[in-house]
Amino acid sequence: MRNSIRFKLALLLTALMALTFFISWFINRTFLADYYLHCKVDQIADVFYRVEDIYSKYNDEQLFLNDEDTLAMERLSSNSNVNIYVFVSFAGAPLSSYPHPSDFGEREESQVNQLIKNYMTSDRNQVDREVIRDEDNYIIYRLYDSHLDSNYIDLIGMVDDRIVFLRSNFESIQESVSLANRFFSYIGVAAVIIGVIAMLAVSRKFTKPIHEMADIAKRMSELDFEAKYPVKHKDEIGELGNSLNILSDKLQKTISELKSANNELQLDIQKKTEIDEMRKEFLANVSHELKTPISLIQGYAEGLLENVNDDDESRNFYCEVIIDEANKMNQMVKKLLTLNELEFGSNQVNFERFDIVQLIKSVLMTNEILFRQKEVTVHFNENDPIYVWADEYLIEQVVSNYISNALNHVSGTKIIEIKLIRRGNVLRVAVFNTGENIPEDELDKIWIKFYKVDKSRAREYGGNGIGLSIVKAIMNSHNKECGVINHSVGVEFWFEVDITPM
Repeated sequence: MRNSIRFKLALLLTALMALTFFISWFINRTFLADYYLHCKVDQIADVFYRVEDIYSKYNDEQLFLNDEDTLAMERLSSNSNVNIYVFVSFAGAPLSSYPHPSDFGEREESQVNQLIKNYMTSDRNQVDREVIRDEDNYIIYRLYDSHLDSNYIDLIGMVDDRIVFLRSNFESIQESVSLANRFFSYIGVAAVIIGVIAMLAVSRKFTKPIHEMADIAKRMSELDFEAKYPVKHKDEIGELGNSLNILSDKLQKTISELKSANNELQLDIQKKTEIDEMRKEFLANVSHELKTPISLIQGYAEGLLENVNDDDESRNFYCEVIIDEANKMNQMVKKLLTLNELEFGSNQVNFERFDIVQLIKSVLMTNEILFRQKEVTVHFNENDPIYVWADEYLIEQVVSNYISNALNHVSGTKIIEIKLIRRGNVLRVAVFNTGENIPEDELDKIWIKFYKVDKSRAREYGGNGIGLSIVKAIMNSHNKECGVINHSVGVEFWFEVDITPM
């Protein structure tokens, strides 16, 4: 878990978020009060200039504001949270111009007068006060009022002959800063917790396709190239998935080519030592097999030539024998050519991935008429596809030869059964037919070219002992095994091929 990208990404983003909140909180805690004070000083100075604008319409003899300007002063005081006091000297004594004396309590007026007197007469740099801004027509102080146990920002200035005194409570500023810092801390902790949960959820969206591609790569290492990554987006993950799919296709093609090349190399090594003997054996067997049909054709042809029988029925019989024997010779030559190509390596094995269940069903369908003619019952119960590595065309010949052989020798209950048996990574295909057993001493000889167990019966169906030799040659070209087993009620022929992972 700790080494996963998801965990590292969530941890990194959480650390960055926590660091960002901490820096923001530190800056807020350290500098917000000073910034707040600076803004408040600017605000009080702005209030002073606006008061100056209001009184600029009045001469020295006009002590009090009209109702409209009084309302404007009240709004200004309320909106800026600043207490506004304006005094004028009347008959040698200070008189409140704003607020109106009738709206001014005696105690409040006395306190304000005393504050103004202290500012006007005492040293500006007293212990309990600090000059924040000093302009030509006003001075702004920050002070601690021990009587009220509170901090204030005061402005004392002159507008013509009027004394303007503005006061704002600084305690509310500090309290606001403290509350803001505390609230920011809570928000920061909550945001980090929510962020961790959100990042774990979001990061899963990015790591899930990586896990899927890792699983696909593992299946590819087991030679399963059917697995493909479904590319849904054109982002970096999508590009990686598309590249993985291309790699899968190229690997499948390359492995197929390597298997073919490796198989060809092994065959070359084996066959170089066998070519001469095969040539001699081939010529001898061909001469032997062709001798009988040629003799028959020659004899019947001479009979026709000499008009041994004058009736049409006899002549037709002679012609049919000649055609039948010529046909058998033609089939034998074709099989010999196929066998020759396999044994001498001119027929290259092309390894590919295919469904052997479908191939067997196709061969059975081709022979369906023969099954009905001979009243044979066929059992083949496989339906799910099974993919193998082999040459599909050559394996189809093997299956066709086995089924043809079973048709020629089936007897008794006339049952042919095809079974697919898994043996690890190898699939055994077995074709069984009811009938007579093959003598034990001849089991190894039936794969030899032109060998016939029952020569008289082979002649009946046109057998020449080449079909099983072709099977043997095909399986040798695949470097795979084939064989035959006697059972109590029949004979089973089998061959093996490599299974590809699903």
